[in-house]
Amino acid sequence: QVQLVESGGNLVQTGGSLRLSCAVAGTRFSIRTMSWYRQAPGKQRELVASMGVRGNSMSDNYADSVKGRFTISWDSAKDIVFLQMNSLQPSDTAVYYCAAGQSRPVDYWGQGTQVTVSS
Repeated sequence: QVQLVESGGNLVQTGGSLRLSCAVAGTRFSIRTMSWYRQAPGKQRELVASMGVRGNSMSDNYADSVKGRFTISWDSAKDIVFLQMNSLQPSDTAVYYCAAGQSRPVDYWGQGTQVTVSS
């Protein structure tokens, strides 16, 4: 089993920045993909960013709406994935979920962390 624990969600003003963290615990050595998803009220969950880890050479992938503003990164020494979010907009308001994949893009989900951007 793999456990994912997110942190870093907060209330921020338009144009501000936040950095989300997701610590990976448990049987984590088989993880090959780390992703961030988000779900706004009344909307479907959507992929925000994803990357390959532990030798997976897939390119970093971003939703068009966040390209140039968000950056996903991986600390291999600590098994933590980050999402740096800059130039935040009210449309970025959502619950953000960390996800880890072994044989599929997503096999495990975190509990979510709330990001609210005020106008």
